[in-house]
Amino acid sequence: MRAERDLNMRSTINYVSAVLLTLLGLSYAAVPLYKMLCSETGLDGTPITSLGHKFEPESMVPVAGARPIRILFDSSVADTMKWKFTPETRQIHVVPGETALAFFQAKNPSDEDIVGISTYSVTPAKAAQYFNKIQCFCFEEQKLAAGEEIDMPVFFYVDPEFAYDPWMSDVKTITLHYTFFKSKYQ
Repeated sequence: MRAERDLNMRSTINYVSAVLLTLLGLSYAAVPLYKMLCSETGLDGTPITSLGHKFEPESMVPVAGARPIRILFDSSVADTMKWKFTPETRQIHVVPGETALAFFQAKNPSDEDIVGISTYSVTPAKAAQYFNKIQCFCFEEQKLAAGEEIDMPVFFYVDPEFAYDPWMSDVKTITLHYTFFKSKYQ
């Protein structure tokens, strides 16, 4: 009877340990999995940036007769970030398939070097699946020396399929918003 109870106790401990290790592993994987899910599906206004997505030249041709879309640029910095960060261009108009280049300006007015990292979102969220960034500064650490000021380019296009999607018929404006945070790895 005692041997059976010890066996049951060991089984219970092994089961509880396995569950705890699984939960611990899932908690560590939650952020990368969420980012991967968002970049694959466009969830939460995140533009699709899957590794399988290729920017083919034939998909970057303006759709003839398509209505122009107003692209607004917006920015913010986290409360702990000392930078000034603003879009140089507040808005542009593009037609689906047309490439565009916009610039943001970052300035470190402090007397210390600061490393920042940015995130972005696209609104309305349903349009994020069509917003394609070809090149940008997001998710990469940017170091600005004390007093330094730089221009940061964003090269993008709106997928031509936007023009043919009836669900996008009410979307006249897309906002691209960047937020800079102080990097924790300074």
